[in-house]
Amino acid sequence: MMVTISKLILRIFGWHTSGSLPPGIKKAVMIVAPHTSYWDFVIGKLTYWSSRTQIRILIKKESFRFPLGILLRWLGAIPVDRGKKNNNMVEQVIRVFSEHETLVVVITPEGTRSLVRQWKKGFYLIAMGAQVPIALAFIDYKNKTGGVGPILVPTGDFEKDMEFIYDFYRDKTGRHPEQFNLTNSKHESP
Repeated sequence: MMVTISKLILRIFGWHTSGSLPPGIKKAVMIVAPHTSYWDFVIGKLTYWSSRTQIRILIKKESFRFPLGILLRWLGAIPVDRGKKNNNMVEQVIRVFSEHETLVVVITPEGTRSLVRQWKKGFYLIAMGAQVPIALAFIDYKNKTGGVGPILVPTGDFEKDMEFIYDFYRDKTGRHPEQFNLTNSKHESP
């Protein structure tokens, strides 16, 4: 039912999907870019539902108070502790991967909808630590297309892998294009 409704909503608003997670992949870090608007979540969720891709998102544990927590869990959210005492998000997510037989975690490497000069590299460290591939997902407002592109098995050569990732996203346009940056090759810590 959700598949049909999601496809219908996307079609009404002129959106279409392209690509999906290959059937044999049970675990992955799925990065999504550009991330420049709250609408990215809505379009992304409809895109994943329409392609039957089961995704999970990371949200700070404080957001899981009643009644919002019920909705967040239904949407596939996983609570994470972003407090100063337990600020090793990478280790937390690697541990979550070890606890699940199938898991696709969506991460926005920009870390915010605002313009950033550098992408965070936590998604890469998580993929390396959990020994899972990175799926390159996108929301392209110019072409009204959302979906999943290539799958990258991280090599450990961070700079080389990031060039591959950046090349894929170069022609993607965010809802607010001025807030999307791929020009800086330096990366922030997770």
